[in-house]
Amino acid sequence: MMPQKPSERGAALLSVLLMVAVLAVIAATTLDRLSLSSKLSANGNALAQARMFTYATEAIAAARLEDLVARDAAQTTLAGDWLGKAQAIPIPIGSATASVRDAGNCFNLNSLVTGTDGQYVASTTGQEQMTSLMVVLGIDANTAPMLAASAADWADSNVTPLANGAEDDSYRSAPTPYLVGNRLYAHPSELRAVKGVTPAIYAKLQDWICALPDPVLSPLNVNTLLPEQAPLLAMLFPPGKMNLTLARSYLAKRPASGYGSLIRFWAAPEIAALEPSSLVQGQVKLTSNYFLLNTNVSFGELKLAGQSMIVASPAPARVVWRSWGEEE
Repeated sequence: MMPQKPSERGAALLSVLLMVAVLAVIAATTLDRLSLSSKLSANGNALAQARMFTYATEAIAAARLEDLVARDAAQTTLAGDWLGKAQAIPIPIGSATASVRDAGNCFNLNSLVTGTDGQYVASTTGQEQMTSLMVVLGIDANTAPMLAASAADWADSNVTPLANGAEDDSYRSAPTPYLVGNRLYAHPSELRAVKGVTPAIYAKLQDWICALPDPVLSPLNVNTLLPEQAPLLAMLFPPGKMNLTLARSYLAKRPASGYGSLIRFWAAPEIAALEPSSLVQGQVKLTSNYFLLNTNVSFGELKLAGQSMIVASPAPARVVWRSWGEEE
C-alpha cells in the first residue's frame, strides 16, 4: 500500500471536518425545528384547554342568566349585584374570571333596518336614534345624519343609496375596493367599514353600539341602565331635547327594586314633558334578554380574553356568537 502524501492527508482531514460541520448544522436545525414544533404543540394544547374552560364558563353563565330571567318574568333588576361584577370561576389549573353586562343597553346597529326573512329596509327611527346618540357623544351634527344613512345602507337589502347614504358605488372607488354587506351586522366592529366612519368616530361609538341578532329598536332596560349610560336614554329623543344631566339624575333616583311598571317610568313629569312617541315607549323595557359575557382565562403563559353574546329567553339560554383574543 502506497503511503499517503501529506497533501492528500490534509485534504482527507478537511473533507472529514466539512462533513462534521454539515452534520452539526443539520443536527442543530433538526433540534431547533423539534423545539419549535414542541412549543407550537404545547401552545396549541394550552389554547385548546383555555377555550374548553371558556366553554364551561359560558355554560355556567347561561344557566345562571336563565335563572335570573325566570326569577321574575315581569322585570330584570340589579338585585343580586350581578351586573359587571367579576366572578372567579374555579378551574383545575390556572385561573378564570367572568363578568356579565346587559347587552341590550346599547344602540343596536341592526335597528337601522326593519324586515323579516332576510329582506330589510332602512328604518327612519333607527337612523334618528343613531344620529341623536352621535350628537350627544360629540360628533358633528351635520356629519351624524350622513353616517347614520350610510350605516343603514350597509344593512338594508337594496342597492339604492339613501339620501346622504352609500351603496356599492361609494366603496368601489376606495384604494382597496369592496362592497357593502347588505345584511344585518354580525358584530359592531363592522361599522368601521362604513363610509365616513373614521377611527376617531369609531372610538367614540364603540362602547355604545352593539349588533343584536334581531332588527329591533334598542331594547333598553331602564331597570339596569346605569346613570353613566345616560346618552342611551337621551338618544331616544331628538338631539338636544333631553339634557344629559336630567337623564343621569333620573336614572340615579331609580327605585332600588326597579320601576315595576313602565307607566311609572314614563309618568315622571321630567320625562312626560318630552312627549315620547308610542314607538319609543314601546322599545323601552323592564326586562333583559341579551347579555354579554366577558371571560379571562390564564393558563400557563397564555392569557385568553373572550366575549360571548347570550340570549336568555326562550329557554334554554344560548350563545349566539363568541370571539377570542389575547388578553391585553
